[in-house]
Amino acid sequence: MRCLLYSFCLLQAGLLILTEQPVASAGEVVTIAGNGKAEFTGDDGSAVDAGVGGPFGVSLGPDGALYICETTNHVVRRLDERTGRLTTAAGNGQKGYSGDGGAATAAKLNEPYEIRFDAKGNMFFVEMRNHLVRRVDAQTGIISTVAGTGKSGFSGDGGPAIQARMSSPHSIALDDRGKLYICDIGNHRIRRVDLKSGIISTFAGTGEKKRTPDGASLKGTPLNGPRALDFDGKSNLFLALREGNAVYRIDLDKNTLHHIGGTGKKGYAGDGGDAKQALLSGPKGIAVGPGGDIYLADTESHTIRVIRRRGGIIETIVGDGKKGDGPDGNPRKCRLARPHGVFVDRAGNVYIGDSSNNRVRKLTTR
Repeated sequence: MRCLLYSFCLLQAGLLILTEQPVASAGEVVTIAGNGKAEFTGDDGSAVDAGVGGPFGVSLGPDGALYICETTNHVVRRLDERTGRLTTAAGNGQKGYSGDGGAATAAKLNEPYEIRFDAKGNMFFVEMRNHLVRRVDAQTGIISTVAGTGKSGFSGDGGPAIQARMSSPHSIALDDRGKLYICDIGNHRIRRVDLKSGIISTFAGTGEKKRTPDGASLKGTPLNGPRALDFDGKSNLFLALREGNAVYRIDLDKNTLHHIGGTGKKGYAGDGGDAKQALLSGPKGIAVGPGGDIYLADTESHTIRVIRRRGGIIETIVGDGKKGDGPDGNPRKCRLARPHGVFVDRAGNVYIGDSSNNRVRKLTTR
């Protein structure tokens, strides 16, 4: 059942307005942003009535707001769920590469794909078409480039990250030691940047599109389409392979790769069984939940799936394997359209970048 929350917003003009916001009951999917159209409709309006263009990466920030990468509008948006107000956090809406050293909202971006925050609240996001990663300072709002030159290629290991070339980077992750990890998917590598020194290196991958053996050492082992990354808060980095249709756990203490999901063949099958025997369909988003479960945006099957930490069982939690647009409510009857983004908060609520539907949805567990 869909219910509504009425919340008050105090505008700068001193007007008090009543805004109607959707709220989901336990185990229900609700749309929290996007009217189904991609056109940018401006800031400060109701998020559910706003155009949201191709939402990919989604992440809660340290301020409790949800940040959304809009790929087709070339902006990063901020959604205050308490008020339903949607504003721009980075990008001026124009496609390009400019603005370093100035306000993030005045910069030109080119398809921001994924977003992460460090312990100090600084915002990092990857721009796929600009082949780089940028940072927005939490205190000043100033934007800068931390990796990439704006041109595609493969170069720069051992030198400054801002002089290195990458090819269509898609995903990023930050550890607690000041390291930035980048899925350099066009080069079939994971690159790593030491944020203190600014030096970049290849962390994993050889550049070859070959199957990744289970239990292999990071060094000299190929990765077939490294697409998405997330940490579990311990010493494990989880990796989804887009072309490889598989999920791996990287043990950072032992520098080894361990297969946990997907056979490598493309498809949609295996729910209720061993995740390693399941078929995945181009997974493009990954998130580790508070209990250690691994959530996947299984993009080409139009679903959100989860690999349970205990037992390694896989199941679908949103969608039925067919492309569609909702309806909100029952998660298994709510169809998605090529979701790319997934994020799980501390309470277990799941946020979804429902990309081709131009909506952001939320599955509540409370």
